[in-house]
Amino acid sequence: MSIFEREAFEEFILSLKSVTIAHQWGDASVSKVGGRIFAIFSIWGEGEKWKIAFKCSDMSFEILQELAGVEPAPYLARAKWVQVMPGSELGEDDIKAYIVEAHRLIASGLTKRVRNELGLMNLD
Repeated sequence: MSIFEREAFEEFILSLKSVTIAHQWGDASVSKVGGRIFAIFSIWGEGEKWKIAFKCSDMSFEILQELAGVEPAPYLARAKWVQVMPGSELGEDDIKAYIVEAHRLIASGLTKRVRNELGLMNLD
């Protein structure tokens, strides 16, 4: 099953530690850790296909948008988010690795108390 299918995306997300998924914003699957969003599975426009958006580091943001099928995420690019389309140059294993890193980036920004409560103290 492809990561661009909701069931596969959500199954992968739920394999990460201390995450929740909310269905909001036009039925998008919004992935959160400690209440903060790190990845989104959504349709970003009328008649579009499902796409995956995630937070990334400054360097990854610059590099990834150079790939075909990867672009700055609408509304979130200023916070260094990209969106990936099905058939992009970025392979499925790479997408998963970037989502894991997005989870780590967002979780590491949580307060020490929240990270401790969620069992996320060893992220760095």
